[in-house]
Amino acid sequence: MKTKNFTTIILVDQTPQEAFDAINDVRGWWSGEIEGRTDVLGAEFTYSYKKVHRTTQKITELVPGKKIVWHVTGSQLNFVRDTNEWDGTDIVFEIAKKGDKTEVRFTHVGLVPTIECYDGCSGAWGFYVNESLRDFIAKGNGQPNPDERRPSRAKGRGEQQRAHDSRR
Repeated sequence: MKTKNFTTIILVDQTPQEAFDAINDVRGWWSGEIEGRTDVLGAEFTYSYKKVHRTTQKITELVPGKKIVWHVTGSQLNFVRDTNEWDGTDIVFEIAKKGDKTEVRFTHVGLVPTIECYDGCSGAWGFYVNESLRDFIAKGNGQPNPDERRPSRAKGRGEQQRAHDSRR
């Protein structure tokens, strides 16, 4: 039996090139600290979130309007026993025109149900791709981490949070 890599698909009204450009502006849709270039073939960038998640990605494919591949060269996931589970995996964005829409197919090659991180990591990717990245492509505004946005849903804090967000 073949083990399936985590995959999710979004459809947007923007062009494939607009989707490509938004994906490469990683800071706009993936929360956390990002160091390095995220839009140049061969470049490496590091993503870190608190002391929980740190990964280094090398951009190994960059085909304008069509495809982006990041190869994970190092990972430190402090919420699972094997903290290096993402080492050697690939994060792939395939972009294609589908009728009057643009399809973005996200696959994390190597993120499979048999590894400990699968449930938490696939859930996080689901949020970042299906909500934050989709909003960033469509509206120009990505979303912060789900845990960071929950307080804004509390009665009375929503207006304060939106006012704070607008000052950024």
